[in-house]
Amino acid sequence: MPSVDSSNVQTTDYKPHPSETMRAARWTGTKSIELGTVPKPMITAPKDAIVRVTHCTICGSDLHMYAGELNSGMQKGDIMGHEAIGIVEDIGPQVSKIKKGDRVIILPVIACGDCFYCQRQEYSLCDSTNPSKEMENMWGHRLSGIFGYSHLTGGYPGDQAEWCRVPNADLTCVKAPMDVDARKLVALADVTPTAWHGCELAEVTKGDVVGVWGCGAIGLSIQKLSLFRGARKVYAIDKDPQRLKIAASFGAIPVNINDHTDVAAYILSVEPHGLDRGIEASGFRSETSVTHTLMRKVGLEGDQGDTVTSIITATRKCGNIALIGDFFFNTNQFPIGMLMEKTITLRGADKQYFPYLLDIVVSGEYDPSFVMTHTDDFENVSKNYASFNDHKIPGGLKVCLVTEFGRS
Repeated sequence: MPSVDSSNVQTTDYKPHPSETMRAARWTGTKSIELGTVPKPMITAPKDAIVRVTHCTICGSDLHMYAGELNSGMQKGDIMGHEAIGIVEDIGPQVSKIKKGDRVIILPVIACGDCFYCQRQEYSLCDSTNPSKEMENMWGHRLSGIFGYSHLTGGYPGDQAEWCRVPNADLTCVKAPMDVDARKLVALADVTPTAWHGCELAEVTKGDVVGVWGCGAIGLSIQKLSLFRGARKVYAIDKDPQRLKIAASFGAIPVNINDHTDVAAYILSVEPHGLDRGIEASGFRSETSVTHTLMRKVGLEGDQGDTVTSIITATRKCGNIALIGDFFFNTNQFPIGMLMEKTITLRGADKQYFPYLLDIVVSGEYDPSFVMTHTDDFENVSKNYASFNDHKIPGGLKVCLVTEFGRS
């Protein structure tokens, strides 16, 4: 494994314990996740922590790897996962903000804390923690390292495991109260910060009319947080009746794609001015046209552009659009002329919003646990990957996986 040019991280792989082992969710091929036994991690760099995982979950973006979209960046046996909480078991000599016994949220992004982007708190753009030449060749730059998200983002072992080595733990771990529902904290690892960032990028504010394409965990969270921020109307666009029902339950206006195949035309029929803010939260799997479906199947594009085109059409002149869905590759027939002529602002990225988000959850102002519609034992992780991929998770959204330690 190549080393990383950062004194805070030093290496993407962990030092294996010589005798102790753990169970972990390991990628073994397309649509194949196995619960395997691997060496337990040890402190590998001075700013590391070892966290004993109590709860984790599966993210929609994990399906990129599960479905075979990122096979070129995967190696058999890679440990999956980037959403987890647990108890600190050990810390390196340069860790100062957390201690043994603390309950922590493990954030997905691994950042150095020192580079140009980290100084701007744009941690997902960190220059120092991802050694992937492939990403640099694809995009001209590398993004940060991420737990369990292929070797394109560093090849860091993930946290769908009984223990996790956390590099640069003072930045990567958020200390959390012991008495808060675990489902709320797991939802704070990735879903809630990503959803809040979508609202920030789109500049959602009081009185806005917002449209959110996608009613997965992140899309629904964006809708709920948009209302929390004072949006006047929030349209929830999806084809899943169960998820649309959840959106309606907290005040969003459901738009079923099966009933309104031209979503942009429908939105403009009820909002002639257009949306103030449009947010894409459905990602690469949401083709609505035969053209993009065929182009993806024959390899002419990696990601669909149907939803983005629809959003640009439905958003008002000088409006704002945020891309939060899990896009990774190229798309064709992108309406760049319409984007420019309508003077629309289009943004995508990630940022850290702690302690604010933890504060509003602990205070009871916002409850993100609604996205955890099912709880299961961690040992059933393989079955839950298949269920998630097939939209068969009970309740329709995310499963909170509890380790043996978390159940004790």
